[in-house]
Amino acid sequence: MTLTAAGHPTVPPVPFDPEVQAVLDTLAADPQPPLTRETLPREGVATMFPDNDTVISGRPIDWEDRVIPGPAGDPGVEVTVFRPRGDAGSLLPAFLNIHGGGQIVGHRSWETGRVVDIVAEHGVVAVNVEYRLAPEHPSPAGLDDCYAALLWLHAHAAELGVDPDRIVVGGGSAGGGLAAGVALLARDRQGPPIAGQLLLCPMLDNTNATVSSRQYDGIGTWQREANLLAWSCLLGEELAHSPEASAYAAPAHAVDLSRLAPAYIEVGAAEMFRDEDTQYALRIWAAGGQAELHVWAGGAHGFDMYMPEAEISRAALAARASWLRRIWGRS
Repeated sequence: MTLTAAGHPTVPPVPFDPEVQAVLDTLAADPQPPLTRETLPREGVATMFPDNDTVISGRPIDWEDRVIPGPAGDPGVEVTVFRPRGDAGSLLPAFLNIHGGGQIVGHRSWETGRVVDIVAEHGVVAVNVEYRLAPEHPSPAGLDDCYAALLWLHAHAAELGVDPDRIVVGGGSAGGGLAAGVALLARDRQGPPIAGQLLLCPMLDNTNATVSSRQYDGIGTWQREANLLAWSCLLGEELAHSPEASAYAAPAHAVDLSRLAPAYIEVGAAEMFRDEDTQYALRIWAAGGQAELHVWAGGAHGFDMYMPEAEISRAALAARASWLRRIWGRS
């Protein structure tokens, strides 16, 4: 019997792509201490990555920070709005980005590069959302903030120069899970129409019971112990790994996946979210919905962020861009 680093029985992990493995080897040479509730970074997170102007790097893109109304009775939500310069007066598609980090770490500025690239390539308006993190703000606080951002974007579409019928909601990892939750809420509350949901290695299933969730126990970029901690912080100990958790928090539990916005689901074959993400696509198809699924051989969790120069990252970005063009009608 093969055991994981934490002593769990498992099957051998799928090998990483050679370019991915090379970066993982570099990261392993400078190991970081494991995340705990006591060590979750909070101070200085907004300045850990380059600022907006540095990321934009002279491209014709304008940006502004705003504080928009939050959920009823809760604080306002910080967002950054990016738009192509010189498109005043035209209605553009929009992208609502939700950052990753297990809903326990992260900041919207960490994904400015991804957002700015989408604005530059597709000529769209983007709103990058800052949502509340667990454990200080357990579920559904973060999801409520993201849904409030969708409501604001749709309500202020004319002011922002946005076509309200061409809003895509998306994100990576926890951001992908939140985007899936926002899509479910929008359907069930008869909220704003969503043109598509861009789910990049989304965090969907709190039970951590799939084969892949055990294959990548102790290896890769996002590991089992961190995921267990994240769900515990989000849902509390009683529901942390229970199938009784809310389907809006853990969309894998949604009974009905019909009538959702078309989904783009991307995941690495060598990461713990592989099985829950592929199962989500299968269930959307079974419900008669639209989903485009890409499983990248040898890809680690978030490989496009950790290994942007790898060939599979370039291929994944090209496939992602094709789907966005088709959804937005920008081809």
